[in-house]
Amino acid sequence: MKHLNNTSKFYLFKLAVPIFFANIAVPMVGLVDTGLMGHLSSEKFLAAISIATSVVGMVLWSFGFLRMGTVGLISQSLGKNDWNEICLIFIRNFIIALLLGILIMLLKNPILLLTEHYFKTSQETQLLINKYISIRLLSAPAELTLYVLVGLFLGLQKTKIASLGISIFCIGNIILSSIFVIHFNLEIIGAAIGTVISAYVTVIIFLLFSFFLLKNKFNIKLTSTRIFNAKKMLQLFNINFDIFIRTIFLTFSFLWVTYQSAKLGENYLAVNTILMQFIMLASFFLDAYAFSTEAVIGYTIGKKSDKSFLQVVKNSFQLSIISGLIISFLYLISFKVIVNQLTDLDYLRYLAFNYFIWVVVIPPVASLCYQFDGIFIGASQTAEMRNGMVISVIIFITSSHFLVNNFGNHGLWLALLFFMIMRSITLNYYFKNILKRF
Repeated sequence: MKHLNNTSKFYLFKLAVPIFFANIAVPMVGLVDTGLMGHLSSEKFLAAISIATSVVGMVLWSFGFLRMGTVGLISQSLGKNDWNEICLIFIRNFIIALLLGILIMLLKNPILLLTEHYFKTSQETQLLINKYISIRLLSAPAELTLYVLVGLFLGLQKTKIASLGISIFCIGNIILSSIFVIHFNLEIIGAAIGTVISAYVTVIIFLLFSFFLLKNKFNIKLTSTRIFNAKKMLQLFNINFDIFIRTIFLTFSFLWVTYQSAKLGENYLAVNTILMQFIMLASFFLDAYAFSTEAVIGYTIGKKSDKSFLQVVKNSFQLSIISGLIISFLYLISFKVIVNQLTDLDYLRYLAFNYFIWVVVIPPVASLCYQFDGIFIGASQTAEMRNGMVISVIIFITSSHFLVNNFGNHGLWLALLFFMIMRSITLNYYFKNILKRF
C-alpha cells in the first residue's frame, strides 16, 4: 500500500516512468502506419490512413470513460482499502466494454456512410478508407476491454503492469502491421489486420493475469445484485456519461482538424497527418504524468488528505511543464530528420518544414491541460470536465472558421493552440470544486 507521504516529485516521476515508455509505443503505431503508407506509390494511402484512423479513433476513444472512470473509482476505493468494491467496479466496466464493443461492430455500415458523407475524397481514397474501417472495427470489444484493464492497474498504482499491457498491444501492432504491409503487400488492409490481431492477443493475456491477481482479494459471493447495485450503477452511469460527452467533444476537435485539412486539399491533409504525429507523440508522453497523477489524486481523496492532494497537484504541474519544454527542444533539433523518415515525397517535406513551428510551440502549452485532466479524472469531477471541454471545443470550432479563412493552414494550427489554452482556463476555473471534497 502506498503511503500519503508518497506525493513527492520523485514518487510521481517513478510512477510515470513506465508509462513514459509505454506511451511512446502508442504514437509509434501512428508513426509506423504513416511511414508505411507514406512510402507507398501515392499520397492517397496517406490521406486514407489519416481519415480512417481519425474516424476509428473518434469512435473508440469516445468510450475512453471506460479507462478514466475506472481509474478514479478504483483509486478512491484503494484509498479506503475496499478491495471488494475494486473488483466490482472492474467487473461492471468490463461487462459494459464488451457490450459497447459488439454494438460498435454492428454499426459498421452507418459509420462508413457518415465518413463518406463528411469527407469528400476521390473514389480511390474512399475505397481505401472503407477497407481499413471495416476491418479495424472488429477490434472494438478487445480495445474497449483494454481501456478497462489499463484503468484498473493505473487506479491500483501498478503503472508497470498497465504500461506492459499498452506496450504489448502497440509493439505487436507495429510488428504485425509491418509484416502484413511490407512482406505480404496488403497495403492499408495489412495495417488494419495487424491492429485487430494485436488487440485480441493483448486482452486475452491481461484478462488472465487480472483474474489471478484479483481472485484472492475478493472475499464476498459474486451475485448479480452486487454487480448491478442500483446506486453504484447510477454513479457509474453519471461518471461515464459525463466523460463520454467530454470525450466526444475532444475527439471531434481532432477530427475537425482532419476535416479542415481535407477542405484545404489532400496535400494539406497529408502534411497535417505528419505534423499531428508530433503532437500525439508529445501528448502521450506528457499523459504519463497525468496518468500517474490520476491514481494518487484519487488515493488522497479516498484518504481525505487535502495537504497531500495539493502537494500532488503542485509537483505534477512542475514536472509536466518541464517535460513539455524538453519535448519542444527535441523537436526543434530533430524535426527535419523525423519528417524525412516519414515520407519520400519532396513536396510534403517542403510543406511540413513551413509549419514546424507549431509542433515546437504546442507541447509546453498543452502540458497544463493534460495535467488538469489527470487531476479531475482522479477526483471523479466529471461534470466539470464535460462543461470545460464543451466550452473549449465551441470556441475552437468558431475561431478556426475565421482563422483558416484568413490564414490558411497556419490559422488551423493557431486555432488548435487556442483550444489547448482554453482547456486549461476552464478547468482552472472549476478547480475549487475539488477542494470542497475535503
